[in-house]
Amino acid sequence: MNALIPRQAVPALEVSTTSGTPWSLADQAPENFTMVVFYRGLHCPICKTYLSELNRLAADFAEKGVSILALSSDSEERAQSAKMDWELYNVTLGYGLTAQQAKDWGLYRSAGKGVTSIGIEEPAEFSEPAVYLVRPDGTLYWGNVSTMPFARPHFKEMMGALDFVIKNNYPARGELV
Repeated sequence: MNALIPRQAVPALEVSTTSGTPWSLADQAPENFTMVVFYRGLHCPICKTYLSELNRLAADFAEKGVSILALSSDSEERAQSAKMDWELYNVTLGYGLTAQQAKDWGLYRSAGKGVTSIGIEEPAEFSEPAVYLVRPDGTLYWGNVSTMPFARPHFKEMMGALDFVIKNNYPARGELV
């Protein structure tokens, strides 16, 4: 597993989306940031709540010059189910994250342990959650990576922080290795 370093280039990322349009980080041209939200998958009830909040705030992020991709290692079928069942109509939803892509992005991976509390079977393998903000030049601005589905960054708090960051041209932190 690799740790991404602020102010350094992030790995390439190209994935399929539920809309049928391929998505590439290199093709993104947001005013301020691309937010890449890695989620566990359809089996995760916390992901449903988390991505539902993101879906509600998607227009607010867009107003701040932030484009969004939510991505999991789910199959197309499971990703389509998440989009429909969770009503994620305002967020680009990617699927098919590979183990190598997860490793390149510094994500933790887990083995499936059966049926979750919402009655959906975990995949054999999947990645744990992370959120990254990537500058238009492809460098990492901010990242949060977790080993567990709990205690993720709150999107409303991120929204408030973005106001300060953008207004003050606040530099990426954590760049020393």
